[in-house]
Amino acid sequence: MDFRFTEDQLTLTESVRDYLAGTHGPEVLRRLDAATEQGNAPRDPAIWQGLVDMGLTALLVPEEHGGLGLGLVDAALIAAECGRACLAEPLVDTAFVGVPWLLAQGKSDQLAAIAAGEVKLPLPHAINPWTADGEGAAVQSVDPLRVLTQGSGPDDPHLLNLGALMSTAQLVGLADAMLAQATEYAKIRTQFGQPIGAFQAIKHQLASCAVAIEFAKPVVWRAAAAMQDGIASAPIHVSHAKVAATDAAMQTAETAIQVHGAMGYTYEVDLHFWMKRSWALAGAWGSRAFHLKRVDEAVLSGTLEIGPQSTFA
Repeated sequence: MDFRFTEDQLTLTESVRDYLAGTHGPEVLRRLDAATEQGNAPRDPAIWQGLVDMGLTALLVPEEHGGLGLGLVDAALIAAECGRACLAEPLVDTAFVGVPWLLAQGKSDQLAAIAAGEVKLPLPHAINPWTADGEGAAVQSVDPLRVLTQGSGPDDPHLLNLGALMSTAQLVGLADAMLAQATEYAKIRTQFGQPIGAFQAIKHQLASCAVAIEFAKPVVWRAAAAMQDGIASAPIHVSHAKVAATDAAMQTAETAIQVHGAMGYTYEVDLHFWMKRSWALAGAWGSRAFHLKRVDEAVLSGTLEIGPQSTFA
C-alpha cells in the first residue's frame, strides 16, 4: 500500500504555495484589514482572479463542466496552503466544500460558473450557520479578514464532514506558518547576548509544536482519502483530524506568542492574523468537543475497530 503523494500532487501544491507566498503576504493582509476598518469588505478582485487563473476554483469540478476533475486529497493539500497563506478569499468554502456537496446532491447547474470564478458558494449548516462571504448583513468575527453572515442550513452530515475536513487542512497550514514565524523570530531575538533559539526551553517548545503538526498531518490526509473513497468510517476519521489539527494549531499559536514575548500580543506582529484565523476555524464546522465525542462514541461502542489490523485492512 503506497501512502505517498503523487508527483503531480506535490508539484501542484508547491506551485500554489509559491503563488500565494508571492501575492498574499503579510502586507496584503494588513491592506485588507485596513479596508475592513474603513467599512469595506476585505477582498481584492485581483487575488480572486489569480486563484481562478490557476484553476483552483475548478479543482473539483468535473471535466464535463469545465473543471479539472481532481479529488478531495488534492483539495485538502491546497486547503493547507490556503491556511499557510492565511488566504482571505472564500476559495475553500466555495470550491472544496460547496462543489463536492453539490456533486453529492446531483446538482450541476452552478458548477461551470463556480469553475469560472463567477459564483462564490458559502453553505451554512445547522452546526455552522456563520458563513464567509454570504449575502446579508455582516457580523464581526474574531478573524478580521472573514466577512461573516448568518444563514440557516440543513443538518446534512455530508456537508458537515466536508466543511470539517477542509477546516482541518487549513489548520495544519496555519500551524506550519505560525511555527515558521516563531522559529525565525527565535533566531533574531537576543537575550543574554545570544539568540533565544539557542536556549533549550525554546527549542523544546518549538520541537513539541513541530511534532504535533507532523502527527496531525497524516490524520488529515487519511480523513481526506476516506472521504474521497466514501468509506463508512470517513466521518470518524474527519472528527479525529479536526481534534488533532485543532490541538496542533492551538499549541503552536500559544507557543508562537510566548516566543515573541510581549510583542506577540500586539498588532505590530504579523502572527496575530494566523492566530485569529486558527481561533475561528477551531470552532467552525463543529467544536473540538463535538468531534471528540464522535470519536469517543465510535471507539467505545465498537463501531470503529482500532489497531493496525483494522487501520490497514
